[in-house]
Amino acid sequence: MEIKSRRDFVKSCACLALTVVPFVRGLFLPGCRDGRNATRRQNDVGDTQAEGLQEKSTAAIDPNFEAGYLKLHKTGELKKRGEQLWKIMEECRLCPRECRANRLKGERGFCQGSSQLEITSYHPHFGEERPLVGNGGSGTVFFTNCSLRCVFCINWEISQGGEGKARSVEELADMMLDLQRRGCHNINIVTPTHYPAHILLALDVAAAKGLRLPVVYNTCGWERLDVLRVLDGVVDIYLPDFKYARSEMASKYSSGADTYTELTKLALLEMHRQVGVARPARDGLMYRGLMIRHLVMPNDVAGTKEVVEWIAANLPKETYVNIMSQYRPMYKAFDYPEIARRLTRDEYANAVRWAREAGLTNLDVQGWPF
Repeated sequence: MEIKSRRDFVKSCACLALTVVPFVRGLFLPGCRDGRNATRRQNDVGDTQAEGLQEKSTAAIDPNFEAGYLKLHKTGELKKRGEQLWKIMEECRLCPRECRANRLKGERGFCQGSSQLEITSYHPHFGEERPLVGNGGSGTVFFTNCSLRCVFCINWEISQGGEGKARSVEELADMMLDLQRRGCHNINIVTPTHYPAHILLALDVAAAKGLRLPVVYNTCGWERLDVLRVLDGVVDIYLPDFKYARSEMASKYSSGADTYTELTKLALLEMHRQVGVARPARDGLMYRGLMIRHLVMPNDVAGTKEVVEWIAANLPKETYVNIMSQYRPMYKAFDYPEIARRLTRDEYANAVRWAREAGLTNLDVQGWPF
């Protein structure tokens, strides 16, 4: 009788743990670039090992899957598009700021990027959305610098402090191949907006050596349409933020980005046109589609109700939307009293309720009470 009671107790504890895990994941393993610092130093960028060898994939993905960039590589189109984007850096208009810095001559743009690729780290990441993580992790590559430059950025050392090392296109290709060999399910390029030329050229090199994983374009959402159209057929999964419903909030907290809301809406429509609705395959992994992230912020700074209502009105109701709960004040957030605290339970509950009332049916909801 005593043994049975202990078993029941252990079983109850296990069930409680499984229930609480999503909430803990939302707090400490957030699926966004705003929460990656817990694992981003796991692998230094000097750890590449591919060394130009023909690669054999050990990644556990559907053997019948063919990444879009492979077709473009075979025809030479992938390299051509990379070179097309490279030329834009001569008078840079890769992001909506259009700062027109001559990055090819060593000038740094508003993002602080030049033509020299800079990478902070790369490694299998287990804090992303579950269909991206699987058992082998999402193969994340974290790029230095950022065009948005948010005052509350949890990784400001990377996005605005310049933390990282100079790397070549060939080294980036080797990182991709190394992540594949280590069993990752995708190549997750984080903060890619100012380096699309380097990314496409690296994919072309890696594809020639056996890369076959889907590409995840992990972006703040603030993208130029003409650049996104160059990425058509290259990117398999778009993973954008939709941070703000109101331009004045974007301008205040993201370094004057007053076109954020307008251009992000257009970008989301274009991303959906290219890859459609994100639905996990039979193996539980995501291979194609649009996965939107929205970070709920204190005092409704993000305008969550308007964000989810726009998504429901302009994209399919089954669009994948991650309602993220892990905001915490970092960097310069303490200079703004309205965002200088953590999110409350009620604020997050309201965000989830608004999304459901808007008719969205494919929500990634964090936290056991919800």
